[in-house]
Amino acid sequence: MPTRFLSLALALAVLLTSRPAAAYWEYGHETVARVAWLQMQPGTRARVAALLRQGRLLETPDCPVRTIEQASMWADCVKPLDERYSYAYSWHYQNVDVCKPFDLKAPCKDGNCVSAQIERNARLLANPKVPQREKLIALAFLVHFVGDLHQPMHAGDHGDLGGNKVAANYGLIGGRTNLHGIWDGWLAERAITSPPAGARALLAQVPTAERRRVAGGTVEEWSREMWAKARNLAYKTLVDDPCGEAPVARPTLDESEVQALIPEVRQNVVAGGLRLARLLDDALGPEHKAPDQKR
Repeated sequence: MPTRFLSLALALAVLLTSRPAAAYWEYGHETVARVAWLQMQPGTRARVAALLRQGRLLETPDCPVRTIEQASMWADCVKPLDERYSYAYSWHYQNVDVCKPFDLKAPCKDGNCVSAQIERNARLLANPKVPQREKLIALAFLVHFVGDLHQPMHAGDHGDLGGNKVAANYGLIGGRTNLHGIWDGWLAERAITSPPAGARALLAQVPTAERRRVAGGTVEEWSREMWAKARNLAYKTLVDDPCGEAPVARPTLDESEVQALIPEVRQNVVAGGLRLARLLDDALGPEHKAPDQKR
């Protein structure tokens, strides 16, 4: 084979094997949900399973919720269902400017942001008077939105749709790739599958005594934490000054940078799972506790 064709074949092979079959859009959400499933109290697990068995109430057969992993993707799966769930489009993120002091008031006006909807759906889930169908919807939204919040590009941006307008390469992968997609997809897949891989291994790396601390705090505090990671990790790894001029050349996230970010992404995923477990334990436990804060 001529040398130039061999080089092209090798480049294509690297490109194809580097693409995640199921990235954060599925894989990250499912892993956050699985960590929560492993961490939550047995009684909570039984109540979640009982709700999930009523999936027929949703009347979304193409978007099943038979398992908590499936439920974690329901909020994305129903987006194309015409007008049925279009009201929830802005609930998946919050445009908190990384170049201004942290403030949720404007981005979360009228409850239209991810942190406000985490609180709202936790309250619905905790309310014994809410009908089963509405509880199941609240459960599916809650599982998904906690995952969304722990992907930093859903928690902070700079007027660029959470990094969707920041063109960037992931190693050899370029073309239409951008900052948001890298964190949603390739980087998340790489981090979660790096040994020791999977939800159980991620959870095992957090000592039992440390899990309560990680799960503690408020939704607003989690928002601030992920907003800071958007600014200090996601943006600054690719551009020196996220608040300055846009880079002239298309930046590339190289292998050394990926390796440095893997532990951070793994921490985000397991923190999301631990915090989701706490919210579910609170809401579905005997005291029916839920966040009190309303926006």
